[in-house]
Parts: sequence; structure tokens; C-alpha cells
Amino acid sequence: MKMLQISSSPHIREDVRSSELMRDVVIAMLPTAIYGSLQWGFHAFFVVVLTTLAAVLTELVYQKAMKLPVTINDWSAAVTGMILALNCPPNIPFWIPIVGSIFAIIVVKQLYGGLGANFMNPALGARCFLLISFAGKMTTFTGVGTDAVATATPLAVLKASPTATPDLMNMFLGRIPGTIGEVSKICLLIGALYLIIRKVISPKMPLIYIGTVALFTLLFGKGGASPEYLLSEILGGGLIFGAFFMLTDYVTSPITPLGQVIFAVLAGLLTGLFRLYGGSAEGVSYAIILSNIVVPIINNKTVPKAFGREGK
Repeated sequence: MKMLQISSSPHIREDVRSSELMRDVVIAMLPTAIYGSLQWGFHAFFVVVLTTLAAVLTELVYQKAMKLPVTINDWSAAVTGMILALNCPPNIPFWIPIVGSIFAIIVVKQLYGGLGANFMNPALGARCFLLISFAGKMTTFTGVGTDAVATATPLAVLKASPTATPDLMNMFLGRIPGTIGEVSKICLLIGALYLIIRKVISPKMPLIYIGTVALFTLLFGKGGASPEYLLSEILGGGLIFGAFFMLTDYVTSPITPLGQVIFAVLAGLLTGLFRLYGGSAEGVSYAIILSNIVVPIINNKTVPKAFGREGK
């Protein structure tokens, strides 16, 4: 009997290449990358460029050194570097996200077998590594304007004072302190819409995830049932960015319909838990990578039974 060869994820059931999907993700992130670069200047721009370039070059050098097939043309390394860069503060020293790119590609991705074999999102794994290693630099944010100084993000303000009322319009447009790519929700939603139209992602998981965080915040948030508080939590931090660009990663999210629901709900509950009861105002990155870890279990437990066959 001829044996079938089972390849690693992502398992794409359409006539489209992984490189095309990854390139679409890069295109979708361009609006928020451009906005962040315009708002914070050349330093932010070079953070994005150098971090992305470092990821691609690290993959190239590693694969050449290990005599492996070179896969930089699949754009996955570029996606990893770009997501990591957009999750960094605009004035961070260049070498820190470059170190993060090296960690993401070698430790989180290549040592586990490359694209499809990594058990967590490489960019988020690297961001958490940087948050632990360089906490001060990774949590120092610059305000907006020509005379901008280091200031707290709206989420940090809400954490300290739940009755505070951040400007929701500025939060939607992006005129707030934060990481390079998370601040402009309108740019993120434009990118998300592009991915949905191109059928790169489905809106199901992002909407369930955001809805779970919203419900958790409504039930347990210190701001009560205030619409302003709820919207501030949704528009603040990396929730929108994480929902559409990280949660939906093909490799580290479930493949079964029920599993995708469970995964999104779990990530949403963890995000709400970390935000409201954790030491930091943010929790998206940790919530998603912890959910990534249990994806094999979710897939295993939610595989539909074959027709006519009873489960044990």
C-alpha cells in the first residue's frame, strides 16, 4: 500500500502558495507601518526596516550554514520581522529588535524545523523574550508631537485610574503613545479588511477574540458598564493588531472550526485576565503564545469523528 506523505502546516486547501499569503500579510501591515513612521519619524521607520531585514538575513545565514533549503522567498521571515518591529516602541535602540529577530528566527522557528513546525508565533515569542530581557526599553513610549516626551499609554492610564477618559477618537486614529504598529486602529482595520477580501484570513477568530475580551472587561473591569471604559480597552494596546495579524497565524492556530472558537475564547479570557489582574496594562502577546501552546491539544480533541465510526 502506498504511504501518504503528511507535510507540516500551514495546510492550505486552495490553489495558492504560502508565499502569496505571507506577501499579502506584509502588504496589509504597510498602512500601520507607514503611519507609525510618519508619526514618529525616521527612527521608527528604520526600526521596521532593520528588524525585518535582520529576520530575513538571519534565516538566510542559518539555512546556508546548516545546508538547508533557503526559504526566504516564502516571505515568512519578513512577516516575522515586521510584526516584531511593529510591536516595539518607536524610539527603541535598533539593536534590541535586531536581537529579537535573531531569537525569533533561530530559537522559535528554525530550531523547531522552520515554517510549519514552530509551536508558537515567532514574532510574539521574540517580543515576550525582549519584554523579559529589556523591560525598561520595551515599555518606554513616546508621546505624539514635535516636543514629545516619554509618557504613559492610554491602557496604562486606565490601569492606574479606571475612571480616566482617554480621547477615543485619538485612540482610533492613532494619535496616542504606543508601539509603532498598534496605535492606528483605522490603519489596522484597513489592513484587516484587505486580508479578509483576499481570503487570507476569516474574521471569525478575531471577532470572537475581541468579543470575549469585551465581555470579560464588561463583567470584571473596574470601569463598570461605562461604554467609554469598554471602548478604551478595545481600542487600547495591541488588541486589534493581535486579533487580525497574530491570532490568525496559520501555523499556530487550530485547523478545526470548533477548535478555532475555543482558541479565540481562550486567548480572549487570558488577555482580559492579564490586563485586569496582571501587573502590566497589556496582555495580548502572552495570551496568544500561551494559547498557541495548547493548539495541538485543541486540534486533537476537536477533530470530527469519521462518519459511521464510534469514538472510544
